[in-house]
Amino acid sequence: MSRPKPSELELKILSVLWEHGPQTVRSVLDLLPDGKSRAYTTILSTMQVMEKKQLLAHDRDGASHVFRPLVQREDVMRPLMGELMQNVFSGRPSAVLQCLLDEVEVDQAELTEIRRLIRNYSQRLKDEESQS
Repeated sequence: MSRPKPSELELKILSVLWEHGPQTVRSVLDLLPDGKSRAYTTILSTMQVMEKKQLLAHDRDGASHVFRPLVQREDVMRPLMGELMQNVFSGRPSAVLQCLLDEVEVDQAELTEIRRLIRNYSQRLKDEESQS
């Protein structure tokens, strides 16, 4: 059974949990990356819906509920990124990367990491070709 696609707020909540590990609702609210002011009850109800969608689970820690993701970042983002690339960038990874580089401030450390990722991917393709 496939899970429903997460909403924008659900993705932000998942992002917090992927980055920081299991958290209470209050912690998630404080750690949301967009800095928007939201009510505690908004985040709580969203996280409860996410449990029903099997995106999250919680454990009790005294009186608190500590939520954890049931999905991996890659499993959620791979289809979303593929859909975005296909629908917006005509299936061209280079167009996605160009848009990202034009839109976001990329420092030298990030550029180095991007180059490393491309080198590793290129090497993996060469290895696969030589095994064929």
